[in-house]
Amino acid sequence: MARNLWIGKPGLLREIDQAAKSWDRTAELNVTEFKSLEGRITTIAPPRTVRRLKFSWDWLEPGDAQHLTRLARRVNGPGLQGSPAPSYGPLAVIDPASVNLLGPYQAAAQSSEPGGTDHWFTVSGSLGVLPYTGDTVIGDFGENTRVGWRHGLWAGWPVAPGMRVSWRVPPDWNPALAMAQLDWKRADGTYLGTTAATGAAVNGTAPAEAAFVTPVGGPGEAVLAGLAGACLTIDADPVAYALGDGCPAMTVTAYSDVPAARLPYRNISIDLVEV
Repeated sequence: MARNLWIGKPGLLREIDQAAKSWDRTAELNVTEFKSLEGRITTIAPPRTVRRLKFSWDWLEPGDAQHLTRLARRVNGPGLQGSPAPSYGPLAVIDPASVNLLGPYQAAAQSSEPGGTDHWFTVSGSLGVLPYTGDTVIGDFGENTRVGWRHGLWAGWPVAPGMRVSWRVPPDWNPALAMAQLDWKRADGTYLGTTAATGAAVNGTAPAEAAFVTPVGGPGEAVLAGLAGACLTIDADPVAYALGDGCPAMTVTAYSDVPAARLPYRNISIDLVEV
């Protein structure tokens, strides 16, 4: 996966190449316990968990420190952070430890919407999303069907020009017939170009102006085939059935900026939550 942290508004990502001094990526479970008079424990847990990220750096470079400060304080500025768009929207964060940028339930083919519209959309042909085993779903593909994976908020997964993106379609598809495709889009969501390959996987480099990528694929035949196990990665080979860490929209909830002993370096910490 990406070896460095990327953070910023979509289309204005910045790479933070200095390793964080501390880093916590624990999901918030929100489980509540109740203990009866007999001593038995019952719990209440929401169906979905929320991701939180906490980073802190010592002696961070001034340019990186200013970028994080602008994000935390919702202030636009020149360079990578300059944009006529409002500065208070959610941020994109590409976590260096994420193996699969698909959402966790998306990667596992667990859909809460009829027809799987929360995770997939039909590019061409026809697709029926059917219950399978447990809480997973399976696709009923027509001839020449291509399906796109849907990000929960943006026009695709955030990228920056020059990023090497890899995409693997579900392993249940026949690799001799399958097609894997990456659709590049500008910051406003307009189509920019496509990188495609016949087979189970495709690699592509984000072109100039690219702000988003949408993974697309087709099994190459009319078939009942699984939707679980796909993988979208950056700077690494995709791994089938890897846990989806997602690339959720996030908001800064806490931030500190302490000048280092040797200026202009800064000691920065930043906390983010999935929104």
